[in-house]
Amino acid sequence: MSALATAPAGAPAPASAPQQLTTSRPLTARALTGKVVWTLAVVLISVTTVLPLVWTLSTSLKPEGEILSSYLQVVPENPTLANYVALFTDGPFGRYLANSAVIALGGVVTNLFFGGLAGYALAKLHFRGRGVVFSLFLGSMMVPGIITMVPTFLVLRHFPLAGGNDLFGEGGAGLINSYGAVLVPFAAGPFAVFFMRQFFQALPDELGDAARIDGASEFRIFWNIYLPLARAGLAVLGVLTFQAGWNSFLWPLIALNDPEMLTVQVGLAGYVNEYQTQYGPLLAGTILASLPVLLVFVVAQRYIIENFAHSGTK
Repeated sequence: MSALATAPAGAPAPASAPQQLTTSRPLTARALTGKVVWTLAVVLISVTTVLPLVWTLSTSLKPEGEILSSYLQVVPENPTLANYVALFTDGPFGRYLANSAVIALGGVVTNLFFGGLAGYALAKLHFRGRGVVFSLFLGSMMVPGIITMVPTFLVLRHFPLAGGNDLFGEGGAGLINSYGAVLVPFAAGPFAVFFMRQFFQALPDELGDAARIDGASEFRIFWNIYLPLARAGLAVLGVLTFQAGWNSFLWPLIALNDPEMLTVQVGLAGYVNEYQTQYGPLLAGTILASLPVLLVFVVAQRYIIENFAHSGTK
């Protein structure tokens, strides 16, 4: 029997559920103005951000005579790949790319490993002077890099038993004009240590305590337990380190004065001199130099989002 049939006579019928409003309120003049202003601002920012990249790509496809005669024309009249071919035929641009790749990837490996080790020690190990060590790392982040360049150069120049130097650091060039000149000073950057220390601090201490009871060593606890849980932080730090290493200009210019050791950013500066600027190869090289950073970001972005989402559901 239905509910109406079982209800006593004279009882009021059950109230029906209120109907949902299907019509929305019209926008007020203030809200409409704000929406229009927001849309225009987003379009303007998008155009100013994307247009220089589009112009660079378009100009890199123009022949030399067309670059200056129609520099405001976005679509090239006679597109050509001659500028890209000239990069590899007229100079060692391939060598520049290889040097930058070694320095950027080497910096990622050293920063993730040593920065992770130092961050784990400062976050999970209790030892005397831990706060002082962490304060020194924080203080070093506040010192401009230009101040430490001369002392760093002298240390690398007189590095013992490297580059022809004797035990006292004399007689040779040390680590200058080698990949070590760029990798060693930044193998465990202060930012990497600080970043990984903050990430490890958010992980529970009980995981390490349980592993120590089972007899695991500290390095095994770091490598097998905490490091896999820090994949999201490692991905972010890896992207930032790769970008900084790939785009580095001033320090490689100082420490790597051998033409065979130049990086891509220093090599691109060679297309600009006092008498003329080779715009075609310069812009073509700029496009090629931008692709690895863009590719790394696109690939790592997926893993960063997945790891953060996975961490949030635990």
